[in-house]
Amino acid sequence: MSLAEPLCLTTRAGIELDVRVAEATDEPALAAFFDRVTDEDRRFRFFSAAHHVSHQQLEPLVHADHFRSESWLAVNRQTGEIVASALLACDGPLDTAEIAMSVCADHRGKGVGWAMLDFLAHQAQARGVRRVISIEDRDNHAAIELEREKGFEPQAVDGDPTLVMLSRSFR
Repeated sequence: MSLAEPLCLTTRAGIELDVRVAEATDEPALAAFFDRVTDEDRRFRFFSAAHHVSHQQLEPLVHADHFRSESWLAVNRQTGEIVASALLACDGPLDTAEIAMSVCADHRGKGVGWAMLDFLAHQAQARGVRRVISIEDRDNHAAIELEREKGFEPQAVDGDPTLVMLSRSFR
């Protein structure tokens, strides 16, 4: 996938998503997207209770290096609205990649998370990553269940009983 070329994904509910790389010019739209997600979803994504996502939090999402880290936006093709944000961040040797994703509340339960999680896994595999991980708040039951359904295995996070790490190996 080239940087400028969106990929069309269709969710199980039939929603067509244009998935494309986030760019610096997307910062205002991405900030507006995170203003539309629930306070709880924002807390789950950034592990902070802020009512607004800061420029410092958005910076790595709009200035990725396009290989070890990449940030994508999923735009509802019919409405033109950003409905999901997804991040893949690989370690130095490209052994492990962490993923993070947010979906707007009005698009939950429609397959957006499923489609984006499959997309992230494919992107990780294309980079040769051995496994992907996701660190979740233990209260984020929807994300944990989705990831478990997609083959992720949960394990405790040493030193923090409020978090769980889920991982999926490709080889």
